[in-house]
Amino acid sequence: MGSAKGMLDAARSDIGLAGRPNKFTRAYAKEHGNEFLRAPWCDMAITYWARESGNEKAVLPGGDRAYTVWHAQDFQKADRWFKGTTDNVNKAEPGDIVFFDWGATNSTGAIDHVGIVEKVLGGGRLQTIEGNTGDAVRRRVRSSSVIAGFGRPNYDGKEPPPPSRPGTKAPKWPGRYLTQPPIMSGDDVRTWQTQMKKRGWRLTADGRYGPRSEEVCRSFQREKGLKVDGVVGPQTWRQAWEAPLT
Repeated sequence: MGSAKGMLDAARSDIGLAGRPNKFTRAYAKEHGNEFLRAPWCDMAITYWARESGNEKAVLPGGDRAYTVWHAQDFQKADRWFKGTTDNVNKAEPGDIVFFDWGATNSTGAIDHVGIVEKVLGGGRLQTIEGNTGDAVRRRVRSSSVIAGFGRPNYDGKEPPPPSRPGTKAPKWPGRYLTQPPIMSGDDVRTWQTQMKKRGWRLTADGRYGPRSEEVCRSFQREKGLKVDGVVGPQTWRQAWEAPLT
């Protein structure tokens, strides 16, 4: 039986390891092909530590991963995913697997990097251990601005998955499609922007539907399996309130 402590002990033991190929890329290449010998290895390190500490089932719900997007989506499918809002980040726990997007969105499809939570610092900040950061295993301090979300492994094998968090009933659709260009403005835009901010998306609720609002809309539509057109119509409006907060 694994544990968060075991996972963290495995990661701590490799702090300072640098360069490639290394033991992570060699182990992954042995299982999956030599093209991984010099590939980016942040998630290979997570896979290695999980296997070394007996935490494969908890940390790797979809199997070995070198691709961070698929790994995050594995946690989503297991209903063990938390979007990287400041409130959520403050509730993270040591041993959680944390995913980063340097483009500062909360979209799993945009994830660039992964690490493990070592300590929760408050104020939307985490101390992490990460592989392939400066081509080495290092401790880092990260803020919610670059945290796309985190997965919570079921280390003891007994904890039930956290429940999906259903939204509330959406207000009536305002009757016009929010799109740009030209930039639209109004209280309906501000209402939608405010709700998207509550869901963890980073944008300003200024009542102006500009390029950033459209970018968030497209990412949200992609996440929820909606038609991706960047337009807030009746379905996208309703899902902003009623879709589960994954």
